[in-house]
Amino acid sequence: MKLRRNKRPGILESSAASDLAFLLIIYFIVIAGFNINKGFLVNLPAKDSQRLILKEDLLRFSLEGDGRLNHDDRTVSVHEAGNIIRSARAGNPGIAVILTIDPQAKWQNVVSFVELAQKHRIEAFSFTMKKDRQ
Repeated sequence: MKLRRNKRPGILESSAASDLAFLLIIYFIVIAGFNINKGFLVNLPAKDSQRLILKEDLLRFSLEGDGRLNHDDRTVSVHEAGNIIRSARAGNPGIAVILTIDPQAKWQNVVSFVELAQKHRIEAFSFTMKKDRQ
């Protein structure tokens, strides 16, 4: 006597494949939400915008090759520079900060100063490299 075997449905015949596809879609949507971009968020001016800045509205700093930060011909710490920026911005919200960078300066110092300006919500920020003394 021959026994009948029940044929098992294949993966294509069951709903397991659609369930698996649905779970993978959900997984990739959730993972895409965790994409973290590290960097600076800088608002650039419009291409044709013109903004007049008075000389009194400029706050100048210079970063030396040995890591010193200068303001008004005196060396200041990053904390002191933050206090200078904060007090200047309190008196004039449209203050512009200019950083002159020595080519030998470490870029981490430059990044730290840019973060400082961003922390104090400076909208007008400019930096330039010092010319090499040859």
